[in-house]
Amino acid sequence: MNKEQIGYLAWAGGIIAVALAATFARKLGYIDGDAVTRLVIGLNGLMIAWIGNRIPKTFVPNARAQQANRVAGWSLVLSGLVYTGFFVFAPIQIAVIGGCGAIVAGMLVTFGYCLSLRKRKNAA
Repeated sequence: MNKEQIGYLAWAGGIIAVALAATFARKLGYIDGDAVTRLVIGLNGLMIAWIGNRIPKTFVPNARAQQANRVAGWSLVLSGLVYTGFFVFAPIQIAVIGGCGAIVAGMLVTFGYCLSLRKRKNAA
């Protein structure tokens, strides 16, 4: 098992542990169901931002692929943080639309940039 896989497993275990602890706290009456939902979904957004931070650090032999990795990394970090912000501060209905919209926007930015790199390569 390599170092990167350990990070992903740590995030998965951490999210599961927080979800279980929050569920237990809810059963004891310390927090409500809305807080449990916001906590777990907010952690998902932070995990997306963490993955986005890792992407540019991966080795790829091609300069254009490195450019694509940087854009993908930035778009995932920003969209993950916006997603988390929506689920921490906005009402749930707005958070679902805004948070998912942020993730989709990050994916579209990455996809559009990759297509523009491809178009520039074909034009050259």
